[in-house]
Amino acid sequence: MSRFCRRFFVQIFTVILCLLLVSCGGKKAGSSVGSEVIRQMPPVPSAPSVVTDGGKAVEYMVSHFWDEFLDGSFLCDSTHVNGVAAEDVETALGKYLTLLEGNCRRDFAQKEISSFFEKVEGYSSGHPSSNVFSFFEKAVPKYLYDPNSPVRDEDLYIPYVSGLAVSKLVSDDMKPAYGHDAAMCALNQVGTKAADFSFTDLSGKKHTLHGVKADYTLLMFTNPGCDACHEVIESIKANAIIPKLVKEGALAVVNVYIDLEREKWQALAKEYPTEWYNGYDQDFAIRQDLTYNVRGIPSLYILDHDKNVIMKDAPTDKAIIYLQNIQKHS
Repeated sequence: MSRFCRRFFVQIFTVILCLLLVSCGGKKAGSSVGSEVIRQMPPVPSAPSVVTDGGKAVEYMVSHFWDEFLDGSFLCDSTHVNGVAAEDVETALGKYLTLLEGNCRRDFAQKEISSFFEKVEGYSSGHPSSNVFSFFEKAVPKYLYDPNSPVRDEDLYIPYVSGLAVSKLVSDDMKPAYGHDAAMCALNQVGTKAADFSFTDLSGKKHTLHGVKADYTLLMFTNPGCDACHEVIESIKANAIIPKLVKEGALAVVNVYIDLEREKWQALAKEYPTEWYNGYDQDFAIRQDLTYNVRGIPSLYILDHDKNVIMKDAPTDKAIIYLQNIQKHS
């Protein structure tokens, strides 16, 4: 997908996501259409009473989230997935990913996504007429990989798309595309050192990302002609805490243009705060060498003192909340 401003789509996607996160509805359990049974989406499982730790309880819930849904064979048609209305299954997927992303340890979350894929693939292999695999093949990337999704998370998508790239249930013509997506998602994962690159500022001076010294770095890929980028930049400038962190040297903002219209960038970049590192990728390394998976702009990364990735292509609100609480993280 070519890079583009996210503003025009993210609000619509957010509204849709919010609607999907309401409680599951669906048909009455045990009713039928012809000889096929339709049912409600099974409830979210509760942890046993002996599990008193909140984190462990959530992990139990997500580990068993799909057990009952994948137990038995039910109606599969254009509007039902294993007996459940398709919109209710998507609602459940939204709940599952929200629990996983916001409440679970990172290593656990990635292992759980891998396990989820194996469950879906295993079930579908044993039920060739089921549409479970094809449904999630479309729905999971909609949430975790669509560049306009407010819950996008490439690191969590890696286990699922890696499975798609080699699955016997995926058509051969799609496997290379999934393999490419898996390789791109593997770039600059959370916890790894961000790829270094050089950039040139308005005065013609060259810098490197790793040469920027600060406790934290906000790396932004933006375009001065992008309304969504302008809104992000204005939000950061107007924030009560972030400019102070920049002034104190606790935070560096590296704002990089990676596209072709450099004269236009130079004309408009004068509006950026002078205390930021504002530059362009003169080598087109990010665009051509694919050192970063920039699928839409603005794209925000948060790095620690050693340039290890803390947040990757983070939704703006999550990035700003993290930056406002830098003192707590230090």
